[in-house]
Amino acid sequence: MKLFLRPLARLSLGANHAVGAFLGRLVYFCSPRYRMRVLDNLAASGLAPSSDDVRRLGKANAAEIGKGATELVWALFRPIDEVAATVVDRVGWEAVEKLRARGQAIVFVTPHLGSYDIAGRYLWTHLPILAMYRPHKVFWFDQMMREGRNRGAAPDGSNTAPATLAGVRMVLKHLRRGGCSIVLPDQVPGLGEGEWVDFFGRPAYTMTLVGRLQQASDAALVFCYAERLPAGEGFRLHLEPLEGALPADRRDAARKVNEMVERLVRECPAQYLWGYNRYKRPAGAPAAPAPSGAA
Repeated sequence: MKLFLRPLARLSLGANHAVGAFLGRLVYFCSPRYRMRVLDNLAASGLAPSSDDVRRLGKANAAEIGKGATELVWALFRPIDEVAATVVDRVGWEAVEKLRARGQAIVFVTPHLGSYDIAGRYLWTHLPILAMYRPHKVFWFDQMMREGRNRGAAPDGSNTAPATLAGVRMVLKHLRRGGCSIVLPDQVPGLGEGEWVDFFGRPAYTMTLVGRLQQASDAALVFCYAERLPAGEGFRLHLEPLEGALPADRRDAARKVNEMVERLVRECPAQYLWGYNRYKRPAGAPAAPAPSGAA
C-alpha cells in the first residue's frame, strides 16, 4: 500500500487532487453504507433545502473527501516549506499575531473541515505547537503518519504528545509556558470524556477537552480551517478567535464549541467530513437525549 501512496506525493497538488476526487467518488458510489451515512447526515443538517440538493452536495463532498485523503500523503512527504507555501490567503491571521504579541497561549480548534492536516502543518511552521496524537489502529498507516510528521518536527521532537492523561498534562504545561496546541473538536470521545449536546440539531457525544484546556491554562481559543481552493490553487486559512472564555459548565462549554464548529461548516459544507459517524454512542456512555424540538 505504501508503494501506491508514496507516488501521490510526487504529483503536483492539482494532479494529486484530481486523483483524490476520482477515488472519493469511486468509494462514494461503491459503498452504499458510506453513501447513506453522508446523505443522512447532510439531510439532517438542514444545509441542503431539497433531496436533489442533498444528493448534489453529497457528490461534491465525495470528491472533496477524496482530495483530502490523497493530499494527506502530499502534505506528509513534500518539503515542509513547500506545504506551508500552499496557504495563499489567511483570513483572520492579524488576530493571531496580536495574541502572540502579548505572549498569549493559543489552542487552535480545527474540525474535520477542509484540509486540517495542511492547517496543522502551516501552524507548525509559524508557532510553537504541541498537539496530541492517537496512534492509528493500522500499523503501516501509523508508521507512515509518524514518519511524515517527524519531518516537520521541532529539533527536540516535541511536536506531539500521546493522546493520554500524560499527554494532556504535557499540553497543559506547554500552554502555561505560552505555547500553542491544536485540538480536533468533533471526534467522538471515550466514556467520561464527553457530554451529549446538539450538533446540527441532533445529540452528539462531544469532547470536553477544549473547555478543560482553556480553564486550566487560560489559553485563547482560535477556531480555524484550511479551505481547499479549486484546481490545485492552494488553501485559504480561516481563523476566528473566540471572544472571551467558554462557560465554566462543561456541557455549556461543549455546546458553545459545537455552535462554533457549525458556523465554520456552514461556510464550506462540501468540505466537511459528513461520512464520519458523529452521532454514535461510545461503549458504556449514557443514552443520548431526544433531539431538540422532539415531542
